[in-house]
Amino acid sequence: MRPIIQLLHFGYHQAMSCIFPVVIFGTLALSSIIKVPFIHRYDTILIILLGVQYLMYRSRLETRDEIKVICIFHLIGLVLELYKVWMGSWSYPELGYTKLLGVTLYSGFMYASVASYMCQVWRRLRMDMTGWPGLTSSVLLGGAIYFNFFTHHFMPDFRWWLTALVFIVFRKTWIIYRVRTVTYRMPLTLAFIIVGFFIWLAENISTFLGAWKYPDQHQTWQLVSFSKISSWFLLVIISVIIVAQLKHVKASRATNVSGSSYT
Repeated sequence: MRPIIQLLHFGYHQAMSCIFPVVIFGTLALSSIIKVPFIHRYDTILIILLGVQYLMYRSRLETRDEIKVICIFHLIGLVLELYKVWMGSWSYPELGYTKLLGVTLYSGFMYASVASYMCQVWRRLRMDMTGWPGLTSSVLLGGAIYFNFFTHHFMPDFRWWLTALVFIVFRKTWIIYRVRTVTYRMPLTLAFIIVGFFIWLAENISTFLGAWKYPDQHQTWQLVSFSKISSWFLLVIISVIIVAQLKHVKASRATNVSGSSYT
């Protein structure tokens, strides 16, 4: 009986952590069926997502620090979207007033939803890490991953080299999480793979609902390439690095004690 109770508690916290991603998918689904008069679909989605973020903050489902992380990741995602659309990797074919250089401004929220999940699950499961590689190596690796999303269009794609580096750099890093009074742990790289796979599933749902289109989806919808799992795997790493470092800095300032469970 106890394992079932633990699983239910774990599922509850996971579900609560996914509120914002679920809202995004729900909005995409409803907006593809229900047409709001006098306003474009992309604009409607942006207004709804901004409103939901405000309500989550006012209801204390998200803290001020979590909103800051979400804003950072929204900006990171939007810059990447502007470049990828310019390079023809995918497109937003519908009309909208809230589009910048062909990119709808709500697109950044799809990246920010990953950060929202990370922040929420971190707090709800009272997460910590052991064997964190430190600021220099983690930030350098995260920066290299991010810039490879840009440079692989005109330079060799170092995705698989960077993936190998991830397993090397984070080989000793474990996630510690707590469900009620029980503490669990798993390798951080395994968590990267799991989250990356589920984001790939979400991406298939998003493209099916018309959130954006890849070049091979303009005539008819097709399953997103399995190779995208590796892209999301690497993107998850960037979000974890940002969240983990900010949590580490905040904890260090709060305790004024040198060193922590990350070292």
